[in-house]
Amino acid sequence: MGPVKQLRRHFFTKEFLLFLVIGGVNTLNGTFLSWLYGFAVPDANIAFNLGYITANAIAYWLNSVFVFPEPLSFHRFLRFAVSYIPNYIIQNIIVLIFYNWLGFPPVASYLIAAALGVPVTFLCVKIFAFERK
Repeated sequence: MGPVKQLRRHFFTKEFLLFLVIGGVNTLNGTFLSWLYGFAVPDANIAFNLGYITANAIAYWLNSVFVFPEPLSFHRFLRFAVSYIPNYIIQNIIVLIFYNWLGFPPVASYLIAAALGVPVTFLCVKIFAFERK
């Protein structure tokens, strides 16, 4: 199978579109929950991490129900969480390059990081967390 067909097989699908929608919901959830935790926790970094963890737990549930229909399991949840590690690393490296080294504006750097990190995360979640080739 050629590279174009490979791309189509993974990214021109209902699964990927739903994954993007849930990612948008996850971003809003994480922001809102971090803000909410900020009322209970005096440290903004701790509040952010609590919001991130809670939002990803919700994202796992949403992905299990709507994108990759599978029964919920703790094992799959752990694999889902691990699937986000490459995204975290990729996005930090891209921000380092575009913001720190090339002088791009922060928001532009974040958008580039997201655009490049999301497809990798989708494949990691699809293949590793939900075991679909």
